[in-house]
Amino acid sequence: MRELGQPRIVVIGGGTGLPVLLRGLKQYPVDITAIVTVADDGGSSGRLRDDLHIPPPGDIRNVLASLSDVEPLVEEMFQHRFKTSNELSGHSLGNLILAAMTSITGNFVHAIQEMSKILNVRGKVLPAANQSVVLHAEMEDGAIVSGESKIPYSGKKIKRVFLTSKSTIRALPESIQAIRQADLIIIGPGSLYTSILPNLLVPRLGDEVCHSQAKKVYICNLMTQAGETHGYTASDHVKAIYDHMNYTFINTILVNNEEIPQHIQLRYNEELADPVIYDLPQLFELGLEVVHADIAYQENGALRHDPKKVAKILYNILLDETKKRYEA
Repeated sequence: MRELGQPRIVVIGGGTGLPVLLRGLKQYPVDITAIVTVADDGGSSGRLRDDLHIPPPGDIRNVLASLSDVEPLVEEMFQHRFKTSNELSGHSLGNLILAAMTSITGNFVHAIQEMSKILNVRGKVLPAANQSVVLHAEMEDGAIVSGESKIPYSGKKIKRVFLTSKSTIRALPESIQAIRQADLIIIGPGSLYTSILPNLLVPRLGDEVCHSQAKKVYICNLMTQAGETHGYTASDHVKAIYDHMNYTFINTILVNNEEIPQHIQLRYNEELADPVIYDLPQLFELGLEVVHADIAYQENGALRHDPKKVAKILYNILLDETKKRYEA
């Protein structure tokens, strides 16, 4: 019988979806490890990555901020983005601080650890790989598009994505350990091909997730994404993950079951995005437990997963799972 303690959650993803989820989860008595993509090559992160030869800090910065327990002004300062006419323009202060800390400590992971102390982060934040990776997409016509920021704008349908680096890509030992010790592994929400899969494709990391004894929950996106998942149903998202991993491993999918307001749909239609349809028969055929609830909310005209509602659902799933495991 396993010793009772705080249940352990591993959350895998990137982009804007992961920080939203973590803000909700940190309110619960859980041990959180966030594994974050290092494939970003656009904006401030891309510039620092190219200029200083460090992993892109942007997604890591957002996750650190979401898990931080500091005065709101300190978090606002960390997230502040400069709007000037010089070289600072477009950079966020947090990205610059992470770059500076990497230079001081000589190691990106150590920089994250030190920033976690400064920001009083509730949980552990880890990059998905030991270095920057380059994300490539093979399109259905055989064309190859290189660079995470370029893939959604190719105008072609993605067949698969894959990673390369200048040296061997490795998952961190801390990530492997966290996955092996997890009671619950959460995948998403986030862009399927540019935020979710770049993590799972890191050698060993994806395999560990696939074969973990923990329950695996996939949080499906609310809307499709032009250049990535146009026309995808919920089951299409899962099938794409399975095709890349060559393994069926997700136990539960969380989907939104409330209709998106018309004015929000019209706004997203301009971006060639539509609500993701959760196709129950196909999801059941994949052997998935389907949890559907009203989990969307609006923020500044954008649609987001409601952090409180999603976290409550996940925590209840976790309690059920840990109860079974501790009694086993």
